[in-house]
Amino acid sequence: MLRPARVRLVLALGLVLAALAASCSSPSQRPAGEPTPAAPTGAPASTVALAAARPIDTLDHLVFIVQENRSFDHYFGTFPGARGFPRDARGRIDVCVPNPYRGGRCASPYHTSSQRAMGGGHDQRASRIDVNDGRMNGFIRSLTVLKNNQAFCAEQPTDPRCRRLVGPAMQPDVMSYHDEREIPNYWTYARRFVLQDRMFAPADSWTLPAHLYLVSGWSAYCSNPENVQTCRSNLDLKDPREAWVYGEEPIYGWTDITRLLDDAGVSWGYFLGDGTCWDPPCTHPLMGPVTAPTRNPLPGFVESAKTRLDDNIQGYDAFLQAARTNTLPSVSWIVPGGGIGEHPHSAMDTIRRGQAHVTRMINAVMRSDLWERSAIFLTWDDWGGFYDHLRPPVVDRNGYGLRVPGLVISPYAKRGVIDHQVLSFDAYLKFIEDRFLGGQRLPGRPTEPRPTVREELEILGDLRRSFDFTQAPRPPLILDPSP
Repeated sequence: MLRPARVRLVLALGLVLAALAASCSSPSQRPAGEPTPAAPTGAPASTVALAAARPIDTLDHLVFIVQENRSFDHYFGTFPGARGFPRDARGRIDVCVPNPYRGGRCASPYHTSSQRAMGGGHDQRASRIDVNDGRMNGFIRSLTVLKNNQAFCAEQPTDPRCRRLVGPAMQPDVMSYHDEREIPNYWTYARRFVLQDRMFAPADSWTLPAHLYLVSGWSAYCSNPENVQTCRSNLDLKDPREAWVYGEEPIYGWTDITRLLDDAGVSWGYFLGDGTCWDPPCTHPLMGPVTAPTRNPLPGFVESAKTRLDDNIQGYDAFLQAARTNTLPSVSWIVPGGGIGEHPHSAMDTIRRGQAHVTRMINAVMRSDLWERSAIFLTWDDWGGFYDHLRPPVVDRNGYGLRVPGLVISPYAKRGVIDHQVLSFDAYLKFIEDRFLGGQRLPGRPTEPRPTVREELEILGDLRRSFDFTQAPRPPLILDPSP
């Protein structure tokens, strides 16, 4: 066993050698966008070797946490330095969204401390109305097409039941926003790590297409799931035949990322509400939050269903246990269950409960011995009908969707940086592929009729730019889940 002094000597020699190697190498010899390979000060010898070879290999554990239905402006529109709400010369929020319920008068964003919200429509039709050919002013008008009670407070803003669900000028809460008073942990992560202010939902639609893109880079309907040539892009997925539910035969006939991970022998886990019975009949149902199949589509993929998924799809408690025992898989997804997903239009899904859930998951990774080789990516699956001012880029017939918050939390994440790159969930897939699959891209076979290979689009940014692998690993930032 090496004594501490000898360890420091070995590390110092390693740093010198890494620095010499970096100074002698040409930028053209390194992948585009990666920093000069150098070792973090005080890093283990194994980290020194990896950093000198390929910085991204420093990360052995990638964790993707997905919450629900919040736009970037709704959570970070007033965050200093971010591309938030448009402002006038005096620094005041300068937004006018016509309110058809108030004679077309301007409705402006307003701060709310309410833990609940009604939100608005968040399917493809609502998205097109909200964006309004780039004017970004249809967020209240889209409420007029809803056939549920989400529009009630827009229609009856003085009703006592709407007291905390409208603004001071009777604006529907699609025009509301929060700041660090309601989401202090999210703002703390943004200040200490990396906030992404051009993270766009992958699909111009709702939760299910977003989660299909999260794990497969596509949303489609296959008339014959056993024949991928019958699959066609579909962002509606409202017909019962188009959306898989627990207990049915799989209907998603294209390739998802877990198949590539399995082929390469890379471990992965998909973690959801502990009360979820995703493979009925279930003889011992668990108590706790339940995750709907729209947020857990993996068993609905034909190829995934042919493998044993019990060891991969587990509850939140399994994730916490894996973190405690330092046995996290290489790739983890944590998707929302009922009551903790921050979904508007739900009495249980308060912001406070969602933030507490996310903080507990992040704290678990930070307390583990795996923290120094991990990266956590936090995002929300779609905009939930809430106002956002930035027009989404059009990359193919399916998206992008409206902007959502994105955060990168890691010991190697840059400190207090706002990443202005154009990103989407496709960047997550690309990062997984670059780290663990040698850059192989979905679908992994040339015969799938996808409109595009999203990871190869020139507009897509590179998540590696959120990291500085030359810095000393950042210590954990353990936060109170319920501040």
